[in-house]
Amino acid sequence: MDSIRDNKFSHMDESGNVTMVDVGAKASTERRAIAEAIVTLNEHTMQLLRQSALPKGDVLTCAKIAGIMAAKKTADVIPMCHPLSLSFVDIRFHIEGLDIQIECETRTTGPTGVEMEAIVGVQAAAATIYDMCKAVQRDIVIRRVRLLRKEGGRSGVFVAPELLLR
Repeated sequence: MDSIRDNKFSHMDESGNVTMVDVGAKASTERRAIAEAIVTLNEHTMQLLRQSALPKGDVLTCAKIAGIMAAKKTADVIPMCHPLSLSFVDIRFHIEGLDIQIECETRTTGPTGVEMEAIVGVQAAAATIYDMCKAVQRDIVIRRVRLLRKEGGRSGVFVAPELLLR
């Protein structure tokens, strides 16, 4: 928040070059984030998923593992993210109608937040569902990737507003 108030970018130096934020002097606090994505399948694919009858196997177990692995590797794919020692990562699925809501929860104790880890984890889980289902459906929709909740650090708690349309 300070960088917004100061009208400067936190990932740029005085010369305008991209730089990683130095979090060395920041206090370690407990941090938690939850992100979501929605994957929409057609009726046939959802029926196969519910019956564990998709040709590539157990879709949700594979997606859970992929999401956890991706969250742990976030600093390898997002250039300015700090490598974090995550104390917890979980991927949860809620099926309603033709939608699979995916949540990724990440936790650590450290000087910087875990929002990006939650966002990368949920996206990897969604992409894995697509990959596991594409043999029977190509027009799968992945949508509404967003941060739902963030706790810890100087900026405190953030809770996303409810969306009227799913």
